Amino acid sequence: MTKLSSAADSGPALPDGNVLWQLGQRDGSAGEFAASGSSDAKKIYNAVSTAAKAVELKGVPSGLRGDTNPELIITYNLNKIPANGVLFRVSILDAYKSVPQMSVFSNHQLSGIIQIAGVAGTDSKYTFRKTYELYIPKEQLVQGSNELKLRTTRGIYSSSMEDKYDWWTWDSLSLESLNAPIKEPIHGSYTLTGTMVNNKQFYFDEGAVTHLPYIMKWLGVAYSGNIMRTSCASDVGRSCSNMEDYYKVLRDYNMQSVALYLYTGDIKLKADGSLPEEAEKKLTDYFKQYGSYFQYYEVDNEPGLFNRSKAVNLAIADWLNKKGKAIAPHLQTVAPGWAYWPSYSADSCGNQKGTVKQCGDPDGWERDPEQRNELEEVTDLTNGHSYGESYIFSNGGSFTENLKTFGGAADGLGKKMLTTEFGTSDSHVDAYQYGASEATAAVFDRIMRAHIGYADMFVQHAAFFKNFSLFKYGFNLEEHDPAKTEIYYTKSNEDSRVSIMRRLSLAYATHGTPLTYQISNKDQLADKLVYVRAVDTSTLTPLAGSGATSNKLLINFVNFEETTQKVSVKVTMPKKTVYEGERFGNGDTYEEARSYISGRSATPVLEFNETLAPGEAVQYILQPSSEVADTAPQGFKAAAIKGLSMKLSWLEAPGASYEVLRADGSGGDLKVIATGVQETGYIDSELQEGTLYTYAVRVAGSGVMSEKVQITATGLVPLDRTEWKVSSNVNTEASNPSSAIDGDRRTRWDTGKHQASGEYFQIDLGKEHSVEAVELDYSLSSYDYPRGYELYVSNDAANWKLMVRGKGQLNSTKISFSQVKARYIRILQTGSGGNYWSIQEMQVYSRE
Repeated sequence: MTKLSSAADSGPALPDGNVLWQLGQRDGSAGEFAASGSSDAKKIYNAVSTAAKAVELKGVPSGLRGDTNPELIITYNLNKIPANGVLFRVSILDAYKSVPQMSVFSNHQLSGIIQIAGVAGTDSKYTFRKTYELYIPKEQLVQGSNELKLRTTRGIYSSSMEDKYDWWTWDSLSLESLNAPIKEPIHGSYTLTGTMVNNKQFYFDEGAVTHLPYIMKWLGVAYSGNIMRTSCASDVGRSCSNMEDYYKVLRDYNMQSVALYLYTGDIKLKADGSLPEEAEKKLTDYFKQYGSYFQYYEVDNEPGLFNRSKAVNLAIADWLNKKGKAIAPHLQTVAPGWAYWPSYSADSCGNQKGTVKQCGDPDGWERDPEQRNELEEVTDLTNGHSYGESYIFSNGGSFTENLKTFGGAADGLGKKMLTTEFGTSDSHVDAYQYGASEATAAVFDRIMRAHIGYADMFVQHAAFFKNFSLFKYGFNLEEHDPAKTEIYYTKSNEDSRVSIMRRLSLAYATHGTPLTYQISNKDQLADKLVYVRAVDTSTLTPLAGSGATSNKLLINFVNFEETTQKVSVKVTMPKKTVYEGERFGNGDTYEEARSYISGRSATPVLEFNETLAPGEAVQYILQPSSEVADTAPQGFKAAAIKGLSMKLSWLEAPGASYEVLRADGSGGDLKVIATGVQETGYIDSELQEGTLYTYAVRVAGSGVMSEKVQITATGLVPLDRTEWKVSSNVNTEASNPSSAIDGDRRTRWDTGKHQASGEYFQIDLGKEHSVEAVELDYSLSSYDYPRGYELYVSNDAANWKLMVRGKGQLNSTKISFSQVKARYIRILQTGSGGNYWSIQEMQVYSRE
């Protein structure tokens, strides 16, 4: 395996510098400073020399605390402004577990907010020490007298109750003039973040693929080399159906991934302790097919909680190091996603087999630092899952347990940390002592800020997942328009996880060479928590394996204030040219949050004026218009809807608006029927029954069209299934009838045995409808068609009228009959055969 990575190695190398001033020595002690709470500590210190004298340091506080000494101002003189800006460093010895924030202002402009991780307030016998670094651009400096203000800042949702918990002790502080341009506007720590986008919790299918770019852009993590989790499972059928397309999207948006594939619950090791041939084949096939796309592989997921074997985990790590890296030499291995589960007697867990009750094999091994360390010694990065406040739990916390594993932290964790799950559930709330006005929002904000403070990479649990979700869930992504994706609010009148993640991602996880900018309304923003981050992603090193790069310019404006703020900024772009791209701001849906920007002419200076709502984060994703290739909208679909109309939809393509084209018949000329369409959908109305139409769409001004779609207009359309109730006379414990109307073809209702005459499936439409067709879809089990059927209708579920009889067909069967008014429909299976009778999806058609 590779040498254990150090967390201090994260991000691009920082250029050398010359010390302008330094307070204290990095000696693991704050003894040279004024004692905490001492009256000797001054609020202003004048740094007149490179190294402060011992007597001078006795007037410098040993740290800050929100309720007693919340601020330190350091004044210093510059004979000339450093051409490459300066780097502020602060080494922290200890801090409270509240994740205190150090706001840094240079001449009253916000340079950044350092998120400080600490374990004081827990009973950890280890401390967490870390040096944080902050880039201050030359535009925030002046020739002559300068002021650097350090200030404690409570969480955006917290009250003054938090102030006494927001404290830290420092070892040293320094400011250096940089000798070369910096490659990254370091903001305390170099961090990468992301989430997981899958369908119905398990599936990396077409729906996940189409939603993926929308989610990454909306969250502000695209193009910067951030990270997503790709955990399609070897034991779940069709889980990996569109995995290659998924990985290609990640590559196209310059995103990394941490993979997890092999199901470990049923592995029986060979006598020599190695993986059996079947498990090796699964891994080998996966690596050969996708190994060039992903950068990290996670050994296992919560092995104690899910009762997994330590020996199996070690065998997987051994395979990854010896064979996985031979297939994918760039690969870095990640320790299991630790849940730190104790023994069964301490806290029971599921997946029990036989009479022995245990949480892992051996029982409780995941809670034991020494046994975890066996995996840490053979993997490249550590891991650790956390939810709510669990990261600082004395026992089982991802932060505190890693300190146990590595025996403390002299300067950040001794090994890079990739957290493959973090987040909050709907029931988590912030600790009461912090006085948060929005307790469910505050706890998510705090856990993400904590990870910025102590981890290197961290992945929010999942974009669509009950109780932990970023976005509204509970539907099939394959049947959903990604532009209609909507924020999930944990609690009404509170901020969303999406808003919080966007704010922190834009401030800490967008990367590239910094662009020069000037704030025009400096006086208005003096000492305000309004952060500007502008980067050129084209300078990022190509990603390992995939070779992914980006050409985007990311211009971010982040308001950490609780009040509306206006910001006017002039950004120096790389070229004197016209730019275009996307802007993302507040909005409950993707369509509301996104707009397309074009015709922005740079001299190369480009001016931005934003009015930021409290806590709002705005991002521009730009590139020269000359580099924006004409692109045809993908995923173009047409479906008949009520009123002899056609609903058209497509995936977004670069451009401000779209044109819709239509032709009568299959060979007619396409003519524009709609212009200036700004959404990714259009309804064409007042069509002729039975007429064939051909449709296409293109970006306005582009000569590249989508694929053509042909469809016949009809008033016969599917009924809304919202109020339906379905039932069967077949045992419903084994197969739920509602699986036939859940919008997901991977689920189904079936007879659970060879089909036989007399079985029926019944629909209660909720009220009387005029109906004339029923369609049964079983295309994923194409031979499960009814060998014979009779269709009955009723208005009272007691008196039935036979409408039609016939035989089923491969893949699907559409049953048509004379128009009739009915509330109940029963399909009676009249044949017999060696297959189940299955229904994956069912529709009833009406002209209403």
